[in-house]
Amino acid sequence: MGKRRAVITGVGGYVPDYVLNNEELSRMVETNDEWIMTRVGIKERRILTEEGLGTSYMARKAAKQLLKKTGVDPDSIDALVVTTSSADYQFPSTASIVLGKLGLKNAHAFDLWAACCGFIYTLDTVSCMIESGRYNRVIIIGADKMSALVDYKDRATCPLFGDGAGAVLVEATEEEVGLIDSHFRTDGKGLPFLHLKAGGSVCPASHFTVDHRLHYLYQEGRTVFRYAVTNMSDDSVLIAERNGLNKDNIDWVVPHQANMRIIEAVAKRLEIPMEKVIVNIEHYGNTSAGTIPLALWDYESRLRKGDNMIFTAFGAGFVHGALYLKWGYDGQTAAVK
Repeated sequence: MGKRRAVITGVGGYVPDYVLNNEELSRMVETNDEWIMTRVGIKERRILTEEGLGTSYMARKAAKQLLKKTGVDPDSIDALVVTTSSADYQFPSTASIVLGKLGLKNAHAFDLWAACCGFIYTLDTVSCMIESGRYNRVIIIGADKMSALVDYKDRATCPLFGDGAGAVLVEATEEEVGLIDSHFRTDGKGLPFLHLKAGGSVCPASHFTVDHRLHYLYQEGRTVFRYAVTNMSDDSVLIAERNGLNKDNIDWVVPHQANMRIIEAVAKRLEIPMEKVIVNIEHYGNTSAGTIPLALWDYESRLRKGDNMIFTAFGAGFVHGALYLKWGYDGQTAAVK
């Protein structure tokens, strides 16, 4: 018998219909297409505009598509994990809401919070669950309604973010595919540079916090950019060197979609041509925990079984890391989206 591993066996996704492009955004705040494209590489982003719908709605849509595409029996799912920074409620978990809507009878559910690193942190956690032998099939959903956290009067942050959800099915295998290695670190000094000031137990909601617009995302862009470039690049190189990977045998790099300049810096450090880098930031912006699974969703038809892939991300905390994964199936054979 081979070593028990965890492998991605299917991908689903969902983005809202409404497209907020740079031209429309420039009528809301002082900015323009050239400024945004030059600095971050985003042309448009999807926004969930329907009243009363939150992150769980997008997560459920992505998961339903995943189940339909893979054809797995919902009753065979052992667990469902949602990673998000924009939960529907403080409690219960967004995952519990999604599970209830999907009608999964034999699974438990929980949320995992790791900001923009959420998907790769969750993939590693779920892989450990599967490698233990106690779980065989787990759904991971990276989903964020970032428009709920963005101040559309803040020209420095509102062009960056969008809404969306990506879901993957992770299963047990003894083939030489799946998650091979991971490296994660946290720099607890990141709090002042990227956070949501109010709404938590330190600063509960009040008239003061609402009046002073403290319930919106705050970011010191230059500092975050510098740390993201350094850490995502260092983490990716470490994973590559540890596993004998180089520009010749790396098939794909899948970076968190936060800033085109960050993505290009990671590729340059790995000496990888941009043709090997999965990029969709131009159309979706930064969907936080949703970026990497949505990137897989967009590129699924181009992925081949055995492809060597490096995933890397950076987020509030500061949390960062990279992992090495061998892709588990020929994406061109997957059902049409």
